[in-house]
Amino acid sequence: MARDLKEGDTMMGQQVARVVESKNSALPIGTIVLASSGWTTHSISDGKKLEKMPSEWPDTLPLSLRLGTIGMTGLTAYFGLLDICGAKSGETVLVNAAAGAVGSVVGQIAKLKGCKVVGVAGSDEKVAYLKKLGYDVAFNYKTESLEESLKKASPDGYDCYFDNVGGEFSNTVIRQMKKFGRIAVCGAISQYNRTSTLPPGPPPEIIIYKELRMEGFVVHRWQGDVREKALKDLLQWVLEDKIQYKEYITKGFENIPAAFMGMLKGNNLGKTIVEV
Repeated sequence: MARDLKEGDTMMGQQVARVVESKNSALPIGTIVLASSGWTTHSISDGKKLEKMPSEWPDTLPLSLRLGTIGMTGLTAYFGLLDICGAKSGETVLVNAAAGAVGSVVGQIAKLKGCKVVGVAGSDEKVAYLKKLGYDVAFNYKTESLEESLKKASPDGYDCYFDNVGGEFSNTVIRQMKKFGRIAVCGAISQYNRTSTLPPGPPPEIIIYKELRMEGFVVHRWQGDVREKALKDLLQWVLEDKIQYKEYITKGFENIPAAFMGMLKGNNLGKTIVEV
């Protein structure tokens, strides 16, 4: 994980890569693979941790989707919403950072499952994108009162909350959860670069008396058959235009740091990709 990195270590990251030299008959030259070699232009592998592209991958889809909507971020949305939150038809789902790589997929899956979906983003451009994706309500938390907008969007509260932000944002949301509400803690982007002390968490009595369930998760928990089914579902939904995608592409290996910092600042709409 990122917190284990030391100065001089290779930054973590995934690539869709092409095999350029090979002594492995299972991975001949030209094979396209999913690799987790970090920020590097070339890498050497024994092949054990390389994943071939699915045989059914259509030529009409960009290979980079294997990094996003039909890859790690799509899987994060899928399992966080369906397994951790257990979202059901008729329930109200709230998503923050809703125009990002994970959030944009969460909302679309929730709509597929018959939920009412409320999305929160940090610009009017992103709000317009959420409405295009089919969100029932979307608003800009930087120009509107978060507390008041949440109440207006769903006066009865929220059954599920998919949290990518953390901090004071989540403290405000948790007060508006319904009894027996479920919270999937996926990220805390508001806190990653903090220089001050961590803000206090939500009042314990709210969690206790509303009997809320909060669970943090990392997508690597789901492997094997369940992961393969999720990938097939995501691919099918994209091919059927039930899930739309957007990629925020930066070109040039030397621009990876700037693209990464821009993602943390919320510059991206959809999945941040660097084309090398």
